[in-house]
Amino acid sequence: MSRRLILLLVAILVALLGTLAVFLYVRNLENEAESGQEQVQVLVATQAIPFGQTGAQAQEAGSLELTTLPAEAVVEGALSSVEPIADLSALSPIFPGEQILQQNFGTPGATSPLPIPEGKLAVSIQLSDPARVAGFVGPGSQVAIFLTATPPDGGELFTTVMLPRVDVIAAGQTTVVSRTITDPQGQQTTEEIPLAILTLAVTQTEAQSIVQAQTQGALYFGLLTDTSQTTTGEITTFGNVVPIQ
Repeated sequence: MSRRLILLLVAILVALLGTLAVFLYVRNLENEAESGQEQVQVLVATQAIPFGQTGAQAQEAGSLELTTLPAEAVVEGALSSVEPIADLSALSPIFPGEQILQQNFGTPGATSPLPIPEGKLAVSIQLSDPARVAGFVGPGSQVAIFLTATPPDGGELFTTVMLPRVDVIAAGQTTVVSRTITDPQGQQTTEEIPLAILTLAVTQTEAQSIVQAQTQGALYFGLLTDTSQTTTGEITTFGNVVPIQ
C-alpha cells in the first residue's frame, strides 16, 4: 500500500472520529437541556379575577386555563387543578397571564385587600396634586394632615395640624375634573384639576375627625420622614402668618 493511500485513509478516519465527537457533544448538550426543561401543567388566568371571587366562580366564568410551562417557569404554590381553591376567595385581584397560586386564595370574608393594621380602619380622601405633595404621597408614606376651615361661629379662617402622623395604605388613579371659578369682578374661568383618592389607616376617632373635617373645610397633606416632628394645637390665621423675610 502506497504512502499516499495510507495518509488518505488516516485523514478520513480522523475526520470520521471528529464528526462523531461533535455529534456526541451536541447530543449531550441536548440531553442536558431536555432534562432541565421538564414540562408542567399549571392553571393560568385568562382574564381578570376580581378580589373575593372563588376558584369555582372563576372557572365557571372561563377565567382559568390549564397551560403547559417549563418546570423552571412555574411559581411555587402554582396549582394544576381548581379543586383546592374551589370554595376559597381571591385575596387580591389576579390579572390575565398570572399563574394561579394556592396562597392567593383564602376564606371568604377573613381577609381584606388592604393592609389595614390591627385595631384600625381604612378611610379615603380625595385630594388635588398640591394637597398630596405633588403626587409623592403613596402607599407606605406617613403624612401629617392639615385642616383649613372657618369656625362654625363665623370666626377667622384658620389652619392647624389635625393629625400629626398617619399611614397611607393605598393610592387610587388620578382623575381630572373641571372646576369653574368666579372672581370678584364676576369673570368666570374653568380649570382642570387632577384629583386622586388616598386611603389611610386610622383609629375610629381619627376617622370621625377626617369625615367631619372634609365637610367643613379643606384637607392638606404634609409628607413626613421618620424624624419629622409635627404637633397639634397650634393655630395659624392670617393675622399670625409667619412673615416672609
